[in-house]
Amino acid sequence: MTTSHLLPTPPEKEEAIYGAWERFVRGENEISGVRPEVALSWQRSRDQYQVDPFLAEAPAAVSDVTHSLEHDVVFSELGFRAAAMVNEVAGLSGVITIADANGRILSEWGDKETHRMGAEAGLAPWRCWSERAVGTNGMGTALENPRAVVVRRQEHWCQAFHDWSCAAAAVRDAVTKAPIAVLNISCWRRELPASTTTWLRNVTTHTQSMLRTRARDGGAELLAVFHHERSHTPAPLAAVDTAGRVVVADEAAAVLLGVPAEAAAVDPAVRWNPQLPELIRAAKYATERAGHDPDWAGSTQICTHLADDPTPVCIRPVFQYGNLVGHLVTFTESDDEQLPGEAPRPAATPPAAGGNGGQPHRVIGQRENRMVLMPGESVMLAETEGNDVWLTTDQGRLQAAATSLDKLDYELSALGFLRVHRRYVVNLNRVQEVERRDKGELFLVMDDPKATMVPVSRRNTRAVRQALGI
Repeated sequence: MTTSHLLPTPPEKEEAIYGAWERFVRGENEISGVRPEVALSWQRSRDQYQVDPFLAEAPAAVSDVTHSLEHDVVFSELGFRAAAMVNEVAGLSGVITIADANGRILSEWGDKETHRMGAEAGLAPWRCWSERAVGTNGMGTALENPRAVVVRRQEHWCQAFHDWSCAAAAVRDAVTKAPIAVLNISCWRRELPASTTTWLRNVTTHTQSMLRTRARDGGAELLAVFHHERSHTPAPLAAVDTAGRVVVADEAAAVLLGVPAEAAAVDPAVRWNPQLPELIRAAKYATERAGHDPDWAGSTQICTHLADDPTPVCIRPVFQYGNLVGHLVTFTESDDEQLPGEAPRPAATPPAAGGNGGQPHRVIGQRENRMVLMPGESVMLAETEGNDVWLTTDQGRLQAAATSLDKLDYELSALGFLRVHRRYVVNLNRVQEVERRDKGELFLVMDDPKATMVPVSRRNTRAVRQALGI
């Protein structure tokens, strides 16, 4: 990281941002001149987290700490990288911090005077810098975003931090996409070098690569355990990762889950979201329990679209070298611990347009300087374009507030949305026609006036056919 090519903010722009902040704090929604990632963070700070913009310092972090051993490895890796940059960061009169997924600062290094100034604002170990705690800031906002973020002075939600500039990037679990840790550099009344975000990206990318390799190894272990188990049980069988995504399923289980049969997905980037939200919730609960008790096994009942009565499911954790990598799911009765949950409800597939069991699901988009809140049925599809996610809706094409297509796929799967291509998630209720080309390629024709056509990738073709019943 070099100290050249600073990123100065012209005084007139600082005044414009501060004016937008004042109006937004008062309750107005005009955010002209504010970067999209900052505007979305302000919206979360004010409307979702209800953070006091006149908070004087970051609050103390709670002492209850729960994370896996793999997270400790990430903290150590980031600490090693940060320690190597201490002198350079101190030369900028800056400090470098590492925080966990809850925004709790674990370590801090750098310039002593800046450290002293930061301590007065709570920029110190065991203070909490999540967006929920203090609103828009480098660490908290990076935990909410898939990319490195820069938060300059007046862009901070709390007025007390308007003298600070921060840049941060988060490391995320390769399977669940949940944040594990965040690396941050802060300066007081001084701009950060343009190279700061490049260095942060390089460090987090290296760490993410290490996690992806381990996740692929975990997928291979799940596949091996699946093949061993299927020779011992006649019941429908699947292997899912810690987030509930399907690594592999046999013919019978694939029909129940709405995924292709025998299509092994060792790489976490290509695993399948089962079309049974109850199973995803059960798998996540199992992940939490097995993380504390390796001998745990559980069972529950879930509703599928193939039967009027709930289907019994047995879930058993799979470990590799002592690390939890996923679960075997067997559709059969079991005497294992019953998972908690509500009484089973009848399932519909796909959900009817217009709702989520009577509970409207809001999808947030952005048009110029305003947030647009829409019911799920008004969204036809979502697609990635570079690092952004865009929505095709009844109100036109809008940038999504969701930070990734994976996240949007998970959030909307219960409303009849399906990942049909690495670039597209489609609302199946808005599919009007299906076109088959000469070489067997499928295209979905949407019900908008333009009859938008969406390609279906070969690996997703079977799941689309099953979901649409064709």
